[in-house]
Amino acid sequence: MRLALGIRYNGRAYDGWQSQSSGRTVQDKLEAALAQFAAQPIRTLCAGRTDAGVHALMQVVHFDTTAIREPFSWARGTNRFLPDDIAVQWAHPVPDEFHCRASALARRYVYVLSQSPVRPSLDAGRVGWSMRPLDGDAMRAAAALLIGQHDFTSFRASACQARSPVKDLRRIEITRVGDGERCRWHFEFEADAFLHHMIRNLMGCLLRVGRGDAPPEWISQVLAARSRDAAAPTFSADGLYFMGPLYDAKWGLPDEATLQAGVAPYDGPP
Repeated sequence: MRLALGIRYNGRAYDGWQSQSSGRTVQDKLEAALAQFAAQPIRTLCAGRTDAGVHALMQVVHFDTTAIREPFSWARGTNRFLPDDIAVQWAHPVPDEFHCRASALARRYVYVLSQSPVRPSLDAGRVGWSMRPLDGDAMRAAAALLIGQHDFTSFRASACQARSPVKDLRRIEITRVGDGERCRWHFEFEADAFLHHMIRNLMGCLLRVGRGDAPPEWISQVLAARSRDAAAPTFSADGLYFMGPLYDAKWGLPDEATLQAGVAPYDGPP
C-alpha cells in the first residue's frame, strides 16, 4: 500500500529535510516515528527538500508499507513519536503511480519578513528581518521581470544538483501587513520547481531593490548574466516556508494539496 502524508514542521532545530549521518533532519525524525508506529522500517520520499532552518507548512511525502492502519491512525499514531515541532497533518492512501515529487504540478514557498528598527525576538528563527524600510512598488516591479521561463543560473547555489537551471516562475506576490516602520511582508513564490537556494537568492536581490540600493531594472541584468556573482548575497533561511506542492485533484488528496486551495503563511506579531 502507498500512503501520502502532509507534514508541517519548524525547521530551526534541524539540518534540513534530507537524512544525514547526524540524525538531526526532519526525514530522520519522521522515518523513526513511522517505524515505531508501523513496527517496520519505512523510507519516505518528499515533494521538496528544505535546507537547514527552513520550515514547511505542507510538505508532502509518500511511502510504501505492508502495515494496515486507518488514515487517521497514521497521523495520530505517528505524531505520538515525533518531536513537538514536527506533526503529520493528514494521511491519505494513493495509487501506486502517485509520486509526491514527479506528480506535483507546481511548488509554492512564502518568505515572511519583519520590517523593524530592531531584530526579532519572540519570532527569532521564524521570520527574516529588514532593519531598513522597503519600497513595495519597486520590489513588485523587479519581481515582474522574473516571471516566466528563464535560465535562473544567477540565483542557483553552487551545490545545486538540478539537471537544468531553466525553471518556469509563475507567480511572485508581495504583500505588506501593517503600517509604519514596524510591519510584516509576505513574498509568495510559485514555480514548476526551484533550484537550490533560488528563493533565498531572489530575496536578496528583491530586498536590494526594496532598500533603494538598485533600480528594479537591475534584476534583469542579474538574470541575463547567468552568473551567481552578479546577484546579491543569499538571504537568511529564517523566514522561508515551503507552502507545499500542488497536485491534480484526481489523486484525491486534501484540499490544501490541490490546485483549488492554499495554506496561510505564519503571521505572528511584526
